[in-house]
This record gives sequence, C-alpha cells and structure tokens, in this order.
Amino acid sequence: MSGLMILSILLPAAAGIFLLLSLVFHRQQSQAFAGAVLAVSAVLVLATAWLGGGEKSVTLFYLMEDIPIYFRVDEVGKLFATIVTVVWVAAGFYSFLYMKHEGMEQRYFGFYLLVYGILIALDFSGNMVTLYLFYELMTLCTVPLVLHNGSREAIMAALKYLFYSMCGAYMGLFGIFFLYRYCDTLTFAAGGTLNPELVNGNQGLVLAVVFVMLLGFGVKAGMLPFHAWLPTAHPVAPSPASAVLSGIIVKGGVLALIRTVYYLVGPDFLRGTWVQTAWMTIALMTVFLGSLLAYKEPVFKKRLAYSTVSQISYILFGLAVMSPEGVTGALLHTVFHAFIKSALFLTAGVFLFQCGKTRVEELKGIGKQMPVTLWCYTIVSLGLIGIPPFSGFISKWHLAQGALEANVGVFRWLGPAVLLISALLTAGYLLPVTMKGFLPGKDSTAAAEKLEPSRMMLIPLIILAALTVLLGLFPGPLVTYAGKIAASIM
Repeated sequence: MSGLMILSILLPAAAGIFLLLSLVFHRQQSQAFAGAVLAVSAVLVLATAWLGGGEKSVTLFYLMEDIPIYFRVDEVGKLFATIVTVVWVAAGFYSFLYMKHEGMEQRYFGFYLLVYGILIALDFSGNMVTLYLFYELMTLCTVPLVLHNGSREAIMAALKYLFYSMCGAYMGLFGIFFLYRYCDTLTFAAGGTLNPELVNGNQGLVLAVVFVMLLGFGVKAGMLPFHAWLPTAHPVAPSPASAVLSGIIVKGGVLALIRTVYYLVGPDFLRGTWVQTAWMTIALMTVFLGSLLAYKEPVFKKRLAYSTVSQISYILFGLAVMSPEGVTGALLHTVFHAFIKSALFLTAGVFLFQCGKTRVEELKGIGKQMPVTLWCYTIVSLGLIGIPPFSGFISKWHLAQGALEANVGVFRWLGPAVLLISALLTAGYLLPVTMKGFLPGKDSTAAAEKLEPSRMMLIPLIILAALTVLLGLFPGPLVTYAGKIAASIM
C-alpha cells in the first residue's frame, strides 16, 4: 500500500510536468491526456485512502537525521484527500469545455494535474516539515492558475496572492523552528507532542509562537486581517480555477491549523488561554465582516470570494472552541463548503462562458435562459445559508452546539449569534440572484432563448448540487466519522 500511496502522488504530479514540457500535444490531445490521468489518479487516491484498513506510512528520504519527508494516511488525511479528489475531478472535467474560452489549455491542465499531486502529498503528510514543504509548493504551483489570462490585473492579483501566502507560510515556518525544540517529535500524533517539561517556564513564549502560526496559516484560510488576496485573485482566475481555489486551496490553511493545534501543540495547552480567546475573536470578526462585504459586492465572483472569507472562518471558529462537537462541525463544514462553494464558482463560470455576465444585476431573468443551472445554484445556495434539509444546516448546527457546550465564556452565546447573523447576510447576497433570475418582473428585457451549457459543464454542477442535498438528508455516516476524529484528538 505504501507504493500505491507514492504512486497516487507522483502520477498526477509527473503527468502535469510532462504536459507542461511536452511539445507534441494539441488542444484535444492535452485534454484527453489530462482527463485520463485525472481519472486514474482519483482511483489511486481513493484506493490509498480507503482500502486495506489501518494507517499506511512511508518515509521518502531524510532531510536531516531526525526529520524525514514522511507520508502517513490517517483519518484526517483520508477526509481531506477525498474532498480534494471529488472537487478536482468535477472542476477538471468542467474545465475541458470552459478552457476553450480562456485558451492555453495545455499549460492550464499541466499545472492543474501538478497541483493535484501536491495536494494529495499535503493531505498525506505525516509530519510538520513534510506538510510545510508541500504547503509552499501548493502556493507556488497555483500562482499560474491565477495569472492564466496574462492580463496586468491577473498578474498583479497573482503577485498579491503569492506575497500574502509566502509571508503567512514564513510565519508558520518560524513556529516550526520553535516547536522542534519544545515538542518530542514533529510527527503528527493525536492530542499533540508538546513536552510539558521542556515547556515549563516558557509557556508565554510558546503561546506567542503558536499564535504567530495561527495567523500565518490563517492567511491561506482567508482570516482577517490577511484576507485581501481572495477577492483580488478570484475574479481574474478562470472560473474552474476559482472553484478549486475557494473550495480546496483555502482548506490547505485549515489542514495546517488542524495539524498545528491538534496534532503538535495539543488543545489542552491552548484551552482557556489568551490565544484561544484571540483566535475565536478573529474568527467571528471574519465571519461577520466577510458576510457584510459579500452583501455589498456587485461583482458576482468577487461576492463569492468574500463569502469564502466568511465561511472558512466558520470552520476556524469550530476549531477554536476546542470542543468535540465544535471540531465535528468544523470538519463537516470543511466537506460541505468545498462542494457548495466550488459549485457556486462553476455557476459563475457558466454565466460568463454562455453570455459574458459578471455582475449580479446582469443576471436578472437568467432563469429563463438557464433554468437547470440556476436551480443548481439555488440548491447549493440554500446549503450555504444553512436551511434544512441541505447539508450546510448540519454543520452549522454542530458548530453552534459546539460553542454552547464549550467552556468559552461569552463566546458560548456570541458564537451562535454571529453565525445566525451571517446566515441572514448569506441569504441576502445569494438568494436575490435566484429571485430575480426566475422572477425578473414585467419590465425585464432578458431574452428567452435557452443558453444552458453542454453536459460537460452541467453534469459537474448537478453532481455537486446532488451531494449538497444527499449529505443533508443522510448525514449520519459522515457525522459519525467526523465525530470519531474529533474524539480522538481531544
């Protein structure tokens, strides 16, 4: 199984590099090659994650005597690798038609496959150094997806994304240097590896270092005050790239935070400290301000980017309350948000691809032209708002219950209150598209001809919308699985 794990990482990465360097492919051949590699890689990843039972591990090589580049498949890695695979395959097959609109398909699919391999390596990382290595590679190899069209705006957005991400990663690296001294090992272990004897007398220093790491890895997750790269990068990137940036890449920051707090430092060390209080405060501020900025934003993709800023901090708040129910809700929202937000950006891509519409007010009457697309948008929007029986309700219920059961003072009621206000704002910036799309009014001048996209673009949308419904109606197995992870790391 260790060979299968390495193959699941190397195949898409090597195929991506081959596609980038090859001069023999034309557009259709590069698409066929990328599609075949993506399908085979997805099967390998899922087989690595879920077949064979137990934890699987492999050491690739040693950077230093006691610091290996080490991969291990644990429960968190399985969950994240599965999310990545579902979204990557859906957005990838959507891209085959969409990228005709953008051009330079071979370069796009080359980096797309390369990043998929890097993300699987990130998810299966067994220690903090391995995670950091692929965390940095993830940033570097997603920059070309942001600047794909080569415009000045895209290049500046990509540079902003690079600057923010690298600065955040260096803050994380600063923390890793310190944790190497105060932890028994940098290999991930449920509950943490911090050595109480080494920390004794240096608690204040270690807390400050951990807080710097939370801020650093929070950059990728769009946490205030380092969120500005998201609304800049998303509108200029191709829509399928925006979908994976918002649905998956930001989860790289979430994974790094989970590994830091729950697999290295340990929640017991942070629970009740100023670090936990500051983290919860920043998370709730991000939830509220992200929703407010999305509510006021007229550009559709930028509105969805601000929405991501808000929704990812739902996850961060659940992690910050450090209760089993809160962590369960955070893991559930990680899954549901990945499917929902990816579908929303793919919907934005349909509007752009089919009729060139980028602003919210231009979508008036769009339901007459694209009823299936707008129904998919509506379903996933209801999921993001948290209306039952859609999946977002399940995760937000557990997040609220997690805050109520935790010993976090004023945040016991403030957290659920902010989440409720944010849900109302989410309805305010998502549902008007549906209402005006289906009910434009008598004065509407929208044309009535059908503009539904082809099945290559529509089927991924339908699948992600169906997952939003099915995971809301039948959440039991996933809730049990997330609860099992949460209980193991407390």
